[in-house]
Amino acid sequence: MQQLNLPLYPLKTRDVDQKQEVFDIIRKKYILLNPEEWVRQQFIHYLIHEKNYPASLISIEKGIRVLGMQKRFDAVVAGQAGEPVALIEFKSPDVKIDQKTFEQIARYNMQLKVQFLIVSNGMKHYCCFVDYLNKTYSFLENIPDYTDLIMRD
Repeated sequence: MQQLNLPLYPLKTRDVDQKQEVFDIIRKKYILLNPEEWVRQQFIHYLIHEKNYPASLISIEKGIRVLGMQKRFDAVVAGQAGEPVALIEFKSPDVKIDQKTFEQIARYNMQLKVQFLIVSNGMKHYCCFVDYLNKTYSFLENIPDYTDLIMRD
């Protein structure tokens, strides 16, 4: 798999029927390893090991209803009380992150109403803080540590 703009974490993999699978430490099962999954797994490890996000408070690929349609978000991070605080969208490294990507995560956020939106293709990472009180948003220079994520008003 392609080298990403993230620390490289050793992942547990296996070959099944001539396809490679990776063990997802959040879902606790093997998942088909494709470029987007490679980004997701490396980024999740980055959040856990570098940014101190508790693995137990990360959910992956859960269904939500958006504008009457069933959708599935890539990952969500919960606060200490279990409330969603960050929504994450992953793309393959060869997919350019553009306005459509942000529109997609914003649609998902209509349901969840989190304060942090994170988008990554493994090469570029973006984090946006949504200020509902002032009806504004701002891009942060870095992905916040978990403590900063849950302390922000």
